[in-house]
Amino acid sequence: MRYHNITKDDMLNGDGLRAVLWVAGCSHGCRGCHNPVTWDIHGGLPFDEAAKEELFVELAKPYVSGVTLSGGDPLHLENRRDAGELIGEIRGRFPGKTIWLYTGYDWEEVKDLPFIGEVDVLVDGKFVEELKDNNLHWKGSSNQRVIDVKASLRAGEVVLHSC
Repeated sequence: MRYHNITKDDMLNGDGLRAVLWVAGCSHGCRGCHNPVTWDIHGGLPFDEAAKEELFVELAKPYVSGVTLSGGDPLHLENRRDAGELIGEIRGRFPGKTIWLYTGYDWEEVKDLPFIGEVDVLVDGKFVEELKDNNLHWKGSSNQRVIDVKASLRAGEVVLHSC
């Protein structure tokens, strides 16, 4: 897996103060995307042990609520294995932190991934420029959903995260 940046003290990509890992690789090609530099699966830098440690140092801070995986798309087919392993490691080391994940895939396409139950909130769906709304909370276009993953898995249907 490759990445472009680790943002610290972020308040725009999930609830609370967060660390954000901007993963490289996206095949959706959404018109109007806010981060097209991350589309190239070979772009950015290798997500190596030093990068992981940088992320974990942030997550160890008591005032950091959790981590958000964004990009690009952490669930790009070439990222799924590594993203799943990272999510599992974060859950194991930081059980009190929340894990948010942004993806252009719909919930119905990813809900059965073996690691998805370790994610707390998943923002799904491609960004649709015609449905862009700057007043939306934690998403860019009205077709996207901010999903409570654990509640959705229990219910067997999408349960939206309450803001």
